[in-house]
Amino acid sequence: MALKLVLDTNIYSDYAEGIPETVDFMATHGESLYLPSVVLGELQFGFMKGNRQRFNENHLATFIKRLKVKIISVDANVARKYALIFLSLQKKGSKIPINDVWIAASCMAVGGTLLTRDTHFEVVDQIETAILTTN
Repeated sequence: MALKLVLDTNIYSDYAEGIPETVDFMATHGESLYLPSVVLGELQFGFMKGNRQRFNENHLATFIKRLKVKIISVDANVARKYALIFLSLQKKGSKIPINDVWIAASCMAVGGTLLTRDTHFEVVDQIETAILTTN
């Protein structure tokens, strides 16, 4: 089944490391690929903390260009979806990291399926998730 895959930070990291399950899932199921701008920020933070910043930035740029990855910007539509998701989570008494609420909102905005390793996204009713587990 071909999906609009919205990639979480951990999925890009797995892909960059060549984790077979992640690479295979993306190749098999990814009709189109998306990266929320919040994920880009998390990745940039990680790159800046490390000692291979330029290499990692170039690798990411190549990934985006070669696979025609679309970037999901935070706009008024994403902000409204953030508010809906955050309110829904609050009413259920569920908490997830705040950046992940933004990532879920970005996913909801494009009608995609979030590809992640984080099981806490299961509490977000407004999006579809594909949760990969590591062995």
